[in-house]
Amino acid sequence: MSHYSISELAAQFNVSTRTIRYYEEVGLLQPKRNKSGHRQFSKKEMTQLQLIFRGKKYGFNLEEIKEMVLLFEEDPTGKEQLKCTIEYGEDKIHEVSKRIQELEQMKNEMEQFLQVFHDELNQLEEE
Repeated sequence: MSHYSISELAAQFNVSTRTIRYYEEVGLLQPKRNKSGHRQFSKKEMTQLQLIFRGKKYGFNLEEIKEMVLLFEEDPTGKEQLKCTIEYGEDKIHEVSKRIQELEQMKNEMEQFLQVFHDELNQLEEE
C-alpha cells in the first residue's frame, strides 16, 4: 500500500501543508502516523482530499463536505453517501440557478441603463 507524506499531497493538490493539517484538525482526514510521528496518508486520504477540493469547487461548505466524506466510513456501500450527495447537489443546483437568474436580471438592468446613457450622450452631442 502506498503512503504519501503531507508535503507530497500538498504539492499534488497545489495547497499548503497547513491546509491539509487543518482538514485533519476538523476531522475530515485521519492519517496514520509512522514510528517517528510523521503523518502517512494512504490512497483513502488522497481520495478524500479529491472529494474535499471538488466539494469546495462546487461551493459546498466544510460541514456539508465533512458529512458527505465521512458517510462512507459509516456505510462502505456508498449508498448513504450518494443519497446525501444527491440531496446537497440538488440544493446547490437550485441555489446556483437562482443566482444565475439574479445575475441575468442585473445584466438586463445594466444594459437598459447603458442604453439610456448612450441615448443621453448622443442627445448632448447633437446639441
